[in-house]
Amino acid sequence: MRLRIEHTTRYEYSKPVAHGLQRLRLTPKSTQGQKVLGWQMDLTGGRVEAEYEDHNCNRTTLISVEPGSTGISVHCHGLVATSGSSGVIGQHSGHMPMWSFLGQSALTRPGPKVRAIMAAVDLPRSDVLAMLHRLSALVLENVRYAPGETEVHTAAEEAAALGMGVCQDHAHIFIGAARALGVPARYVSGYLMMNDRIEQEATHAWTEVHVDGLGWVGFDVSNGISPDERYVRVATGRDYREAAPITGLSYGAGESLLQVRLAVEQQHADQ
Repeated sequence: MRLRIEHTTRYEYSKPVAHGLQRLRLTPKSTQGQKVLGWQMDLTGGRVEAEYEDHNCNRTTLISVEPGSTGISVHCHGLVATSGSSGVIGQHSGHMPMWSFLGQSALTRPGPKVRAIMAAVDLPRSDVLAMLHRLSALVLENVRYAPGETEVHTAAEEAAALGMGVCQDHAHIFIGAARALGVPARYVSGYLMMNDRIEQEATHAWTEVHVDGLGWVGFDVSNGISPDERYVRVATGRDYREAAPITGLSYGAGESLLQVRLAVEQQHADQ
């Protein structure tokens, strides 16, 4: 499948910016199940300061906001060829040791509500894949998908206690529970082609766990499936903070307004 992606993020500031930096993880890489055929990033109101691979091997761009600017826009567009792999990404690579994906973070650490979900997994730990599929179903059963009820700093236990959340919350709960069960897990941010629409409100998030004999295997808790050819992986990390599409800081900007436009669609052979 060939997926065409158009993704624009714009920040508008109530006051001119004195100084601002943003770290972008918006460039996908060719890896198991996907090949980047072309990708471009265009900036308005900012400039590229550095490009590098971070400790998770994510392609990262550091940009500065032009002093005096009242807004910055990042427009990414490209074409990615994907293939189905039943969510299997393969063996681990990169700089991070496997044990780092077993340690909890502030966003994933289980509390009573997450541990109650874990306790309902009534399958032996020896059957790792079956156990994880059951865990994924239980997370979605107990935490209803509901946009607008949580935000980017909401921890897994908070969302579990609320009983509502979005893909980021489902990912954090699943990761925290998987790690507590002794399975290395990581957060994935990227794109998903929806079957019912092209225009979307935000990027997507899911998880990957490391299973002996298979390597990293994906689980999209929010949709109850393993990622297929409709998914494009962009960044991974121990939690959202390490895989967030955009993070940054600014001084003298006053209040900020964020606008996102995203379209993911299949490109057919005659296009």
